[in-house]
Amino acid sequence: MPLYPEIEPYDHGLLDVGDGNRVYWETCGNPRGKPALVLHGGPGSGSSPYYRRLFDPAAYRIVLLDQRGSGRSVPHASAHDTDMSVNTTAHLLADLELLRRHLGIERWLVWGVSFGSVLGLRYAQTHPGAVSEVVVTGVATGSNAEVALLTRGVGRFFPEAFERFKAALPAAERDGNLAAACNRLLESPDPEVRARAARTWTDWETATVPAPPRSVPRFEDPEFRYGFARTVTHYWGNDHFLGEGNDEGVVLCDAPLLKDVPGTLVQGSLDFGNLLGISWRLHHAWPGSELVIVDDVGHSVGGPGMAEALVAATDRYARR
Repeated sequence: MPLYPEIEPYDHGLLDVGDGNRVYWETCGNPRGKPALVLHGGPGSGSSPYYRRLFDPAAYRIVLLDQRGSGRSVPHASAHDTDMSVNTTAHLLADLELLRRHLGIERWLVWGVSFGSVLGLRYAQTHPGAVSEVVVTGVATGSNAEVALLTRGVGRFFPEAFERFKAALPAAERDGNLAAACNRLLESPDPEVRARAARTWTDWETATVPAPPRSVPRFEDPEFRYGFARTVTHYWGNDHFLGEGNDEGVVLCDAPLLKDVPGTLVQGSLDFGNLLGISWRLHHAWPGSELVIVDDVGHSVGGPGMAEALVAATDRYARR
């Protein structure tokens, strides 16, 4: 594997972003290097030390953060009294700007995976002067079509698991937005209802990856499981808080706004997002972007060939 060696942060903190939220951040690598912002997925997954290894620590000042309600940020979404109304895409975008100014950074490369690609792309579209380059993987744009695909659509490929998923939801809501229906259970005042709904959601998510249900270790932590399921369904059930036009894909429609931002899209050929051609369409709508398809890999940053492609992208941009 071409990964760079494991490193530890040289600085970290909790940034007060308002609304009672403090966002965890850390910086690694070269304090005088090229700034790079790392955006995790989920939403709600939290950052991972693995992401540090995708950047040359001699060349980059690597900034990782846990988005609101995730990881080491407080309050965590796993606490039922955490106010999710102040956890939206607009809030997360504002948090990135607060962090950039707090760290004294003028421009940074933005790297994002899965939901992190939605957030990173939207950030680059709305703050192009703050972004030097973009690298996204597990590419998503947050459109309603993608949410429908990853719930009801792929149910055709996993019919038994999909029937179990639907059966756990209220009968009257099985024909609507399934993420929103699950989120309503996750917001129930009854802790047993919340716990069952969290397990229902994570069992469905693991049924659609090449591993048996419940095999993902992080989903065996009840706090992580609930916070993650609550955050994902909060966003998926509310159009990713991207506003009008999301049925067509706001991020995709606004791709021409990225014309002055160099970018690389690294996508596994077996990622279900490819069923809608999102990465291909985004690439062709984004002047000057590069699309790298890695064969026989799904929605992962660690499969064969993925690390090589991601490191190649960050190495190339380190020389700009």
